[in-house]
Amino acid sequence: MDFDLPPELIELQRLCRDVGAKEIRPFAAEWSESATFPSPLFHRLGELGLMGMLVPEAYGGSGAGMVAYVAAMEELGAADQSVAAAWNAHSTIASLPLLEYGTERQKQEWLRPLATGERLGAFGLTEPEAGSDASAVRTTARRHDGGWVIDGTKMFISNAGTDMSLGVTLLATTGEVDGRKRFAMFFVPEGTPGYSKGAPLKKLGWHAMDTRELVFDGCFVEDHHLIGDDGGGLRHFLEVLDRGRVSVAALALALAREALDLALVHAQGREQFGQPIAKFQAVAHKLADMATEVDAARLLVYRAAWLADQGRPYRKEAAMAKLYASEVANRVASASVQVHGGYGYLRESAVSRFYADAKVLEIGEGTNEVQRNVIARCLGC
Repeated sequence: MDFDLPPELIELQRLCRDVGAKEIRPFAAEWSESATFPSPLFHRLGELGLMGMLVPEAYGGSGAGMVAYVAAMEELGAADQSVAAAWNAHSTIASLPLLEYGTERQKQEWLRPLATGERLGAFGLTEPEAGSDASAVRTTARRHDGGWVIDGTKMFISNAGTDMSLGVTLLATTGEVDGRKRFAMFFVPEGTPGYSKGAPLKKLGWHAMDTRELVFDGCFVEDHHLIGDDGGGLRHFLEVLDRGRVSVAALALALAREALDLALVHAQGREQFGQPIAKFQAVAHKLADMATEVDAARLLVYRAAWLADQGRPYRKEAAMAKLYASEVANRVASASVQVHGGYGYLRESAVSRFYADAKVLEIGEGTNEVQRNVIARCLGC
């Protein structure tokens, strides 16, 4: 059993670490304070071949796979969570439905500019009355004159409000059969009449990631905007969600690792009572616990990613990785603030930004309560 990354992934990590050090970290605090989405950076990630890592080369991506994606996320997410979260939403739930269920025309027209980084993607699932219960969506799509008319509201949707937005893939109901809702996915391009956006939402964390309400009012799209089959939309979305869970677990791993690193640097440099605080057993034991949990999370995350790349079942492992890594991220971020003391409570400290970013990791891509339900069902409960 080999736990080492192959040379090409070590080189990928080095590339992402360099991008983080030179093009993200120096500006992350400014982007956060001003709630600025850094579009030029995402164009740069496209130039480096990082915007379509899960998309085959035939459609403009690199087809690197989930382990490579996790390796890249460890570095980008450690540099800044807003950037990494936006990159993640684009790379997974925004792009994968088109890859897995799109027609050749849809892949060439919409997936390719997403994979090359020319444009940015978004996925619209959550609504004011639907989130964990995806089947509760109320957005409707009805057939009309060679296409579909979409009406409804989506909430907490990231990337759709940026100047790089290509459009949004969304889940809607298309009627009922035998008393059961039918679901379908549609792609709504930027600028489509009847598609509008609310103001950016003011969030606890992820300040540099654009997140908004989306409104569809008599929004007409032609038939070729239907992704997959009418009736399979919810199933299709849930099938790509497993990779999304692994990716959020990797985002959490990156945060936990960075929070630990920040705590170590501070504890080794901060002196009290004539010695670095890292020499005090209370602090040293806290750091030891943090390091142990980060390593345990890393093993869960990479196992799930490896299973995905091998084409083996990984739904349970993806849910476990997302559940554990997100909770570790919150524990380690909190402990890191404690180690920093008053300095950790200042907004200009890096650890305070990561602390604020951590909470949503237990909520997004399926709450941790939902992850426990998924794991329990996989166990036969």
